[in-house]
Amino acid sequence: MALTSTRSIVALPGVYGARVAVASAMGDVDGYPGTSVERMANGRARAASLSEADLSGDWTASVRPKLLWAAGLRDMRDVAPGRGYTGHCFNDFNHVDATTMALDEADNENEGRVVGMAYRNPLGDGIRAASDPSLGPGGSWCTCIIGSASEPPKDVAHVQFRSKIAWKLVWVPGKTGREFNRFVLVDDAGVELATGVPTGQLPSLSEREANYNVVKGGRYAVAADARSV
Repeated sequence: MALTSTRSIVALPGVYGARVAVASAMGDVDGYPGTSVERMANGRARAASLSEADLSGDWTASVRPKLLWAAGLRDMRDVAPGRGYTGHCFNDFNHVDATTMALDEADNENEGRVVGMAYRNPLGDGIRAASDPSLGPGGSWCTCIIGSASEPPKDVAHVQFRSKIAWKLVWVPGKTGREFNRFVLVDDAGVELATGVPTGQLPSLSEREANYNVVKGGRYAVAADARSV
């Protein structure tokens, strides 16, 4: 899907498209002034452009690179953590938020604001190195979802970076409650954008289950729950 120029957002049909158009005109998104609005909307548009077939190929060779693209992140596996390394992104239970923040927020650290996270987590240099500028102004990172079942969310994106997310990856329990072979991508409100059933070397079952358990009971679990009935 081709993205348009500054302050212009890819058109999506229906209610979701209307919400993206409204968001694109807002400088401060519902009290989250660290949001890079154009970058967020374009990241959602990229995610929504991915079909189930796109997201049902080999995890390592095909699906995860598409997720990095949709998040506005480069595939950087040959650099040190903290210098732009993205090999962990969407590859464990936790680093699955596609957060699109203004770059003047990129050097923010946790400093005890997100429970269960390191007090110091300097990410700014890595964000600048790994962010794909074609997504729009600002930067991207695969931030941690711990705290996102709270209302409002108390995770790294919303608290440390003061930013909404473009989207979040959530693994689906399935009808047995123990499957976790499908995932959904949901926007900041929990609305499903895309889904897939990837093959190959996935994150371990325990990681996929832990991913769902972190969001269980909150807005970000709604789409996964709907896919499990």
